[in-house]
Order: sequence, then structure tokens, then C-alpha cells
Amino acid sequence: MFRTLGGGDLVMNRTNATHPHSVSEMCDEGGRLYAKALRTGRIARADVGLAPCLMEFALLQPDPDDPEWLRPVPPAVALAQRLNPIEHEITERRRLSIELSDAFEPFMALSAQATTATDSITVLEGGERINAALNLATAQCTSEMLTIQPSGNRPERRLMQGLERDRELIERGVRIRTLYQHTARYSPEKLAYTSQLSNGKAEYRTIDELVERLIICDEAVAFIPARDDQQVALELRHPGLVRYLIKLFEFLWDRAVPLSTGAPYETASDGITEIQHSIAKLLVEGHVDEAIARRLGMNVRTCRAHIAKLATSLGSGSRAQLGFLIAQSGILKQDQSAPGGDRHP
Repeated sequence: MFRTLGGGDLVMNRTNATHPHSVSEMCDEGGRLYAKALRTGRIARADVGLAPCLMEFALLQPDPDDPEWLRPVPPAVALAQRLNPIEHEITERRRLSIELSDAFEPFMALSAQATTATDSITVLEGGERINAALNLATAQCTSEMLTIQPSGNRPERRLMQGLERDRELIERGVRIRTLYQHTARYSPEKLAYTSQLSNGKAEYRTIDELVERLIICDEAVAFIPARDDQQVALELRHPGLVRYLIKLFEFLWDRAVPLSTGAPYETASDGITEIQHSIAKLLVEGHVDEAIARRLGMNVRTCRAHIAKLATSLGSGSRAQLGFLIAQSGILKQDQSAPGGDRHP
């Protein structure tokens, strides 16, 4: 009459289409009739038509003296009948857990004796496993989370997931500091996202160039991408690696502009905007338009428009001449007022 599911729950093999429930969730009518049968010692078979579960759960049995009546099975007996298969399953699972522990014990000993740096680096493959590791790390975060988020189009669903995660962290008293690229200042989605969390516990700054994503929780664990498609990530728990990444974050943070300040793309005294200075630097280094756009978090069309304005400002008639004029103009050697040499408004 019963079958056992994982976890020990008992359910009926047969269920009445209009009266389905498990034995641990007795319906009101079944409970009333069973209590009546216990008080009076028996109950008419015709009365239990609205609660067929009483028979299916073996809480009633036929009266040997009169087939029109049913007698209640004592609660202690009924309970023992229900508990017996559960306790049997618990015993079996406990035996299995002991066998598994015994089987792995030699390998656990070997692992303890041969600790290497790779024990602190875990390769996470697939979005599901990456998200599970991130969720665990953020759930355990108690002090501060540092994130670097290069600009890019993120689906609304992912933005909402991030918003819920960050709001929960803030409610627990965790401080959040996030670095975006300057282009995030012109993203309505990003601005709407940050406006809901900028309450003192969450700080946002922007900088002209970021390379890759980074998430650090409590100086204990860091996550970095291992492939461009974001489907492989590394979970780092080596103290030396995490400290190094924190120093890298702080280096960038000190040179970034608070999101609440004016736009960093304003024209400087030399007639060239901040973003055009960033593009000029990358042009001199030999990067192509696509690479510059990717590193600065903008589309290629916007990048080329800035390059055209830069060429006009310097009087360049060709791409080759532009690189020469940038180097000759000295715009990349000017003293910078902000710490570390970045130009801020």
C-alpha cells in the first residue's frame, strides 16, 4: 500500500483522484472520523466514503463480527507500521555512509599528506557550477566584497539576480565596492542598478580601462574568468594569490572616479577628452580599433568616432600620421593631478 521515497517520506501507491495526500498530512475529514472511531470503538463503513485514505493507510480494519462496521487500528500500532520502513531506510543509509567513509579514508590521508598549491585553485566549468560557487562564497561573506565588472550588455535577468544578491549582502552589513569602466555612466541599466544600492554600504567608481572580471569575498576567496566565453572560471583560495588581487583592486580603486561625480569625458584644457587620451595611449601601443573598444568597454563605432575627433584635434590626415602626432604632441606625458597619473575632472 505504501512506497518509500528518498528522504523517508511515505506516500500511497494508489491515491483517490479527489482525495490525495500523504499519511503525515491527514485530511480534516479523515482525522475527524478516525478520532470518532477511537472514541466509540467502531464506525460504520458507509461513513468513511469521504475519507478513503483511512482504509488505504490501514487506520481502520473490518469488524470480524459485522461487515458493515469498521474498527480503528490503535494509534501506537498504526504509528509503528509507518515508522518501521523509515527506520529501516535510515539504518541502511547509515550503513552506506559508513562504508563510503571507510572506502575514502585512505585517500583522505594521502590528500592531507600531499598538500600543494593546486588545492587552493579550483576550476569551475559551466555557468551552473560557477554560480553555485559564487552563491556559496557570497552567502559566507561577512565583511567586504570587491568586484571588477568590465562594461558589457548584461541580460536584465542577470542584473536582477545581482541586485538581489547585493541587497542581501548589504542587509547583512557587508560592504561592497565595485569598479566599472567610464562607459557604465551612460548605461541606464547600470545607473538604475547602482541607484538602488548606493546607501553608504555600496560604493561604485569608474575608470577608463579594465581587463577582466574579478570578485573577492572577505580576503578569503577570489573568482576570475579562465575563458573569454565566461563558461570557465577559477576559484582562488590561496592567501598569497588573494592578497595580490586585493592589492591590484586597491591600485585601480585609488585611480578611479566615484560614480556620483561628473562625467570623466569632459574636454580638458588641451581640447582632448579623457576618453580620447585613453584611446591615444592604446593607439600608440599599437592596438587596433576592435581591441581598443573592447578594453574601454564601448562599441567599435563609438571608438572610431572618438579616434576621428582625436585626429581632427591633432590635425592628422591619416592613421599612420595620427600615431606620430600623438607621440610628438606630448599629451601622454603631461603631469596628472590625480593619484597615479590618471586624468580626472
